[in-house]
Amino acid sequence: MSIIEQAVSQQRAKLHSSDTPKQRQAAIPDERDEQVLAAAEAQVREHARQHVELDLSRLEQMHFVSATKERRLINEEYRVIKRKLISNAFGALSSTLKHPNLILVTSSRPGEGKTFSAINLALSIALEQDKTVLLVDADVLRPKVSKTLNIACDVGLTDYLQSATMSVSDIIVATNIERLKLITAGSPHHLSTELLASQRMVDLAEQFASRYPDRIVIFDAPPLLGVNETAVLASMCGQALLVLEENKTRLTEIEQSVSLLPTDMAVGFLINKACRNQGKGYGYGYYYGAE
Repeated sequence: MSIIEQAVSQQRAKLHSSDTPKQRQAAIPDERDEQVLAAAEAQVREHARQHVELDLSRLEQMHFVSATKERRLINEEYRVIKRKLISNAFGALSSTLKHPNLILVTSSRPGEGKTFSAINLALSIALEQDKTVLLVDADVLRPKVSKTLNIACDVGLTDYLQSATMSVSDIIVATNIERLKLITAGSPHHLSTELLASQRMVDLAEQFASRYPDRIVIFDAPPLLGVNETAVLASMCGQALLVLEENKTRLTEIEQSVSLLPTDMAVGFLINKACRNQGKGYGYGYYYGAE
């Protein structure tokens, strides 16, 4: 329990511990005490809202990148994937890209593993010693990051985009992984495309790209085919990672998806659910190839 929570608890106990009506009357705080108590309670609620505890053991059991057991196949595979993206974001190529540290993770169709890949990429980058990562659930139509991580947040991206007064700090959530922060999708909205195409979103992307020189921002975006939101988001990012499911994603779908991305983006491909048997306990592979 934090110091603030302890103070609130002690003050509440004081109000209810007196034996006689006279003692209870004497224990009732004045108006200033009530204001202090209300402010302390608000601070406790704010802290709880802006911090979540990820169940790392549960994530490991679900075959996500481990923050504690690094010598796992999934960790090694995402080390390979992230290295190219980090190089693009901060290396020689970065000067040729617009917002190279903003990475769009998407797929052609639903069910190809983009959220799984986005979360793993974020977990892997968070293990870097000189980088931080912000994972944004930008799939405002069918958000899955919160459900996958088993967390709940009151406000998120769409709430920020609808508000004229809300600040970015109001929607960024810290985690028990030091270098990983999250922004959830927020409340459902029928004008999601318009919100993501708004000037407020453009300004937010600019802020993400320039505010922290060591930060990578990963957008878990909707599939490219059949929706408009992802193409809008892609125009604000410097890199795209297109998740493909082996033996499922069609070549024509890949071509259509790539055609919707800006021509000046760095585009990579991650082949998901690639069946193989290496005696590692599960038959999936994750590979990266760049145009």
